[in-house]
Amino acid sequence: MKSFEDALKHKVGLGTAPLGNMFREVPEDEARSTIQTAWDQGVRYFDTAPFYGAGLAEMRLGEVLSNYNRDDYVLSTKVGRYMTDEKEEKEGLFKDARDNKVITDYSAEATEKSIEQSLERLKTDRLDFVFVHDVSPDFHGDEWKAKFEEAKEGAFRVLTRLREEGVIRGWGLGVNTTEPIELAMELEETKPDICLSATQYTFLQHEQALQNMMKSAEENGVDIVVGSPYNSGVLLGGDHYNYEEAPEDILERVNQLNEVGQKYNVPLKAAALQFSTAHPAVKSIIPGSTRPDRIKEDLEMIQREIPKEFWDELVDKGFISSEAPLPDSK
Repeated sequence: MKSFEDALKHKVGLGTAPLGNMFREVPEDEARSTIQTAWDQGVRYFDTAPFYGAGLAEMRLGEVLSNYNRDDYVLSTKVGRYMTDEKEEKEGLFKDARDNKVITDYSAEATEKSIEQSLERLKTDRLDFVFVHDVSPDFHGDEWKAKFEEAKEGAFRVLTRLREEGVIRGWGLGVNTTEPIELAMELEETKPDICLSATQYTFLQHEQALQNMMKSAEENGVDIVVGSPYNSGVLLGGDHYNYEEAPEDILERVNQLNEVGQKYNVPLKAAALQFSTAHPAVKSIIPGSTRPDRIKEDLEMIQREIPKEFWDELVDKGFISSEAPLPDSK
């Protein structure tokens, strides 16, 4: 069985949200080619979720990975949602998803059902890590703490038991805000050991996470996987910021970062990947894509040499916290 460290190519895994037809309909051959390219480039950690296209990303991932020895890769998915055979009209991030109805439920029974369905779609007999998905204010508003309590009594207990039984290696939360992870790390009976934090500890946005979540993760020995390191594309010139339309102030900030990057010949992709992985709590980073060539580029960029002067200028101008761990530079 491959260790988590050995599964990572320069700390990089593959996030599969885009392969669930996030923002656009992705042709089957393009999706498969993206996963295959990641494999061919040496990536052996893959993260997915039932929410990504109502199971579509899991199905696409399972189709490719089923060709390989299960001991040769590390796999994580999420609970908190399961599918029914009932159909529904899709909208939002995954408007081009499969039309199966998605049920949000953090109870013990729903957690076990979600895992069972994921195993079938992924064509595998086991999962390595499981994240409790989106038990967070951005999805549930004022109800999120009630959902957290539901998860604490349901999903958290199931996953803790599975970890103790050796069925899974570890579990945690997979969310787009920091507070749920911070709250979970304070628990005694059902403490997570690895959490997926999307959009929060990035080159563009990290102050709050640095002061609270990352500090607590180090203190509690909880590993962090960074998702959406480009803040859903805005850092690379896209028009989405944290899964919504990018506001003008964010676009302006990206322009300013680009100016500094051009001065030192540093692409923002390289800076983003290296910034997030420089923190000692960060175990892995999982950029997602539907373009095979982007996978190769990610692996090149995380190794690209970045001069110390680049980081110094960003700290001096207040773009990066002076307390943030920075990559080793020449």
